[in-house]
Amino acid sequence: MPPRPGQANGSPELVVLLPPSEGKAIGGDGPAWTADTGQFAALARQRARIGSALARARGGNERLLGVGGAHLDRARVANCELKTGPPSRPAAERYTGVVYDHLDLASLSRTARQRASASIIVLSGLLGAVGIDDPTPDYRLKMGASLAPLGKLSSWWRPTLSAALNERLAGCFVVDLLPQEHRAAWLPEPGGCTLVKVSFVERDGKVAGHDAKAAKGLLVRHLMQSTGDSRRALERFAHERFTLDLHRVEC
Repeated sequence: MPPRPGQANGSPELVVLLPPSEGKAIGGDGPAWTADTGQFAALARQRARIGSALARARGGNERLLGVGGAHLDRARVANCELKTGPPSRPAAERYTGVVYDHLDLASLSRTARQRASASIIVLSGLLGAVGIDDPTPDYRLKMGASLAPLGKLSSWWRPTLSAALNERLAGCFVVDLLPQEHRAAWLPEPGGCTLVKVSFVERDGKVAGHDAKAAKGLLVRHLMQSTGDSRRALERFAHERFTLDLHRVEC
């Protein structure tokens, strides 16, 4: 059997975990979004509960959504429209921002783009998990937000999302590029996968912050374009400003 696009001969399948972007492309010309769409359709019940909670909250306020003014108005409208089946975009087009700009999926070769489709999973406060080709609505909701009556979403999602992710990631080589609030939503299953948590470090040894987002996108692009062993590809990544701190976790 030939390897999957995210897998090199003789090596585990690669999976890269990414957060969504706060900025999102508006509108869409894809099929109407429903909670049971995409490769993680098993999360439909949880997605629907979040949609109902957002509707009761009238889309959310400034404290919940973390924005004000026109951005808040747009976010509230998008969140309230979830239950009516808004037009979708693939997650690869919905999520914008520095990481996704530098990953630049649209410019990848056909082979690398197929590998990205098979390999990249985005963890989301609304959706739980989504593949980059999955239909995705416009919305705004952070994984670290507290949404009544569910509570903090990272904690609320953890049991169901962990079960779905652990089933998908079994036997895989997983590169975790998640912020802590997204990591808190997933409890890896012992013995289930090979997991490497990646941090970006400045040349002076300080852990990098927002400035490393571009490098994160470039790293994912590098992994999608690499055809050999993903572990070696990860170790080969070079950046003029940052180095990688690779923390392997036995899971």
